[in-house]
Amino acid sequence: MEFTTISVVGLGYIGLPTAAVIASRRKRVIGVDISQQAVDTINRGDIHIVEPELDMLVHAAVKEGYLEATTSPEPADAFLIAVPTPFKREEGKEHVPDLSYIRAASLSIAPVLKQGDLVILESTSPVGATEQMEAWLAEARPDLSFPSQEGEASDIRVAHCPERVLPGHVVRELVENDRVIGGMTSRCSEAACALYELFVHGECITTTARTAEMAKLTENSFRDVNIAFANELSIICDKLDINVWELIRLANRHPRVNILQPGPGVGGHCIAVDPWFIVSETPDQARLIRTARDVNDGKPEWVIDKVNQAVGEFLAQHPEKTAGEVSVACLGLAFKPDIDDLRESPALAITQALKARLPGKLLVVEPNIESLPSSLEGACLAGIDEALAEADIIVLLVDHKAFKKVGHERLAGRHLVDTRGVWTGQVRRRSDFQVPRG
Repeated sequence: MEFTTISVVGLGYIGLPTAAVIASRRKRVIGVDISQQAVDTINRGDIHIVEPELDMLVHAAVKEGYLEATTSPEPADAFLIAVPTPFKREEGKEHVPDLSYIRAASLSIAPVLKQGDLVILESTSPVGATEQMEAWLAEARPDLSFPSQEGEASDIRVAHCPERVLPGHVVRELVENDRVIGGMTSRCSEAACALYELFVHGECITTTARTAEMAKLTENSFRDVNIAFANELSIICDKLDINVWELIRLANRHPRVNILQPGPGVGGHCIAVDPWFIVSETPDQARLIRTARDVNDGKPEWVIDKVNQAVGEFLAQHPEKTAGEVSVACLGLAFKPDIDDLRESPALAITQALKARLPGKLLVVEPNIESLPSSLEGACLAGIDEALAEADIIVLLVDHKAFKKVGHERLAGRHLVDTRGVWTGQVRRRSDFQVPRG
């Protein structure tokens, strides 16, 4: 199948890199986004998100005329939908998948669809979302036939292909990673494979649309369960006065054990979200998956309790001070190291809670952003040197490279809450970490 023009709907953390990579193969790409600001930025050859290598890729694609952004879909041979799939509240339920963005994207491209076009849903979705997207398209374009109506002979081909990339490595992994492609029919799968083979060096593996949807959810649920084990272990070890970092190192010397590292919770647009799609569809069966979500969602509150405990210990040592005079520095807001992405970030949630609950000065160190979100109004965006000089309590939430370079001697006299084991990971027990005063 020939693809002269390809449209990518949704120019965020997945859509824009995908559009740029395809354009780098000298294919005409029309990027569609509802944000005029994002569209204008891209058409200048600039980017509105932070991702290594993406700026050069977009600049070259725009300059050479292969990438153009717009707010209104135009005719194309293939449409890749990469829009958000958040949650909504419904009848007392908190984690109901919200497919409104997919529906809006479907209805926006429906008027420009023509016979032979391919529509691929890349958005991570609950099982059945691709079929629902097809139903919306079919309703909007009764003059065209779709796979559920005409099977292999349909005018429009529909498939699901979830992204499987790591923020900070998106450009490379879009090319190198294998792709799971689930077509509504075998002909749909073949067409989708032909598209991805334009830029994917990994293997394109075909399956059904439902299995492709479930594959992405399964991958991230597996990771979530493993992280939950590590997070629960850290809580248990804290209760028993055992250094969890040393314990995990020792346990991992077993040839068939590979425990992950604990942290302040789980964030991002995948691991913290995708398991709920399974739970929402099968609440009575997904017991372990739900429990893992509860453990990981509960970890930020545990960290907040540790910060409150540190404040209490500081005040006990300094009775001349009040709670309003205790300064706290939160190191990191992103959901993982060395990126600017704050989506579903436990570090951000913890910092917001501390801002609301603590009366003293709050310093925030996040080297990957230029300004604090509005939810942290009143806090101070500081550099690492300023925070180390001023803060009484230091809370390490994200193990950015800049934080790993801080030596123990610079932490003298500070109360530490180290959720990533950057500073406390080498001692035998948590009570052994007593930083000498300078």
